Amino acid sequence: MDARTSLTNLNREELKELVKGLGKEDYRARQIIQWIYHHRVDSFRKMTNLSRELRGLLEATTRIDCLTLSDIEVSRDGSQKFLFTMEDGESIESVLIPDRDRLTICVSTQAGCPFACRFCLTGQRRFSRNLSTAEIIGQVLSVQNVLQTKNLTNVVLMGMGEPLANFENSMRALEIMGYNEGLRFSQRRITLSTAGVVPGIKKLGELPRICRLAVSLNATDDDTRTFLMPINENYPLEHLLDACRRFPLAARERITFEYVLIKGINDSEDDAKRLPRLLHGIPAKVNLIPYNESLDLPFERPGDDRILAFQQILLEKHLTVIIRKSRGADISAACGQLRGKSRLPV
Repeated sequence: MDARTSLTNLNREELKELVKGLGKEDYRARQIIQWIYHHRVDSFRKMTNLSRELRGLLEATTRIDCLTLSDIEVSRDGSQKFLFTMEDGESIESVLIPDRDRLTICVSTQAGCPFACRFCLTGQRRFSRNLSTAEIIGQVLSVQNVLQTKNLTNVVLMGMGEPLANFENSMRALEIMGYNEGLRFSQRRITLSTAGVVPGIKKLGELPRICRLAVSLNATDDDTRTFLMPINENYPLEHLLDACRRFPLAARERITFEYVLIKGINDSEDDAKRLPRLLHGIPAKVNLIPYNESLDLPFERPGDDRILAFQQILLEKHLTVIIRKSRGADISAACGQLRGKSRLPV
C-alpha cells in the first residue's frame, strides 16, 4: 500500500497546508489544483510551472490517485456504465447519461449500501465501506478522461451508496468539483440524492450551498415506506418531511422528491392523492420513476396507464411532476440496478 499522501483526498485548504509544510508558497496549491482537475495530468513531471525541487518533493511525499477502469458497457440509448476496481479489490460503478445538451455522470459514494432498500439491487449487495474523497472524485476524472474532448455538464450523487452516510468525504468531493481552477461545476449542476438521512440533511443545510437536494421518497405512508426502505424506521416520514421544510433554499429553488412507482405497492390513486398533502409547504418537484424490473427482485413496473393517471392527479394539485425515462436498463445501469459486478469472466 502506497503510504504517500493522496492529493485528490485534499481540499484547497488542506493542500495549502501540505505545500506550506514543504516550505512553499500558498499559490502553489492553486497551481496543483489546476494541473490535476483542469488539465487532468497524472504525473508531477507534467506540472511545468512548478520548480524541479517542488516536483521532486511532491513525487517523494504525495501521489495522484487514479481508479482502475475494469469495464465499460454501452447501452442502446447511449448511456455507459463504468466499473472501477479500487486498491483493496472493492468495486463500484458509475453511469454516464447523455441527454441533448447535457452529459451527466452518476457517481457512487460507497461500496455497496448499508440501507438495504428492498427494490434496489445495490441494497442487496453487502456493504463494504465508504469511498474516500479521492475515490469519489476519481470517478469524475476517469470518465472525463474517457470523454476527452467532450465535457461533463452535471454530476449526481445517486450511484451506489448513501452520500449523507459518508458525509465528510462526499462534501469534500463536492467542494473540489466546484473549484473554478478545477472542474468548475456550479452548485446548480450538482445534485445529491439521499434515502432520507435526517441528521445529514440538517448538516447539509447548515453548510454554504454546495449542491441541490433530492430525496428518495417512494411511499406516502410509514408502513409502506418502512417495507420498501428500512431507513424509515429511524427517520419516519414526519421527521424527514419536517427536515425538508426547514432546509434552506434559494429563491425559486426546489427539493426534488424521487418516487419509484412499483405495481401494487405504492401506485394507487390514494397514494397519488396523499403525496401532495405530504409535500404541502415544501418547494418541491416530483420525479416519477417507473420501476426498473430485475429477475433478482419480486417487484413489477406499473402499466403506462397507471403511471400517467398517477401523474395526472399530481398535476391537478399543481405539483411540478415529470415521468423520468430510465436510461441504461439493458446494461443494468438504470436507477437501482448498480451492483459493482463485471460482465467479464475473472
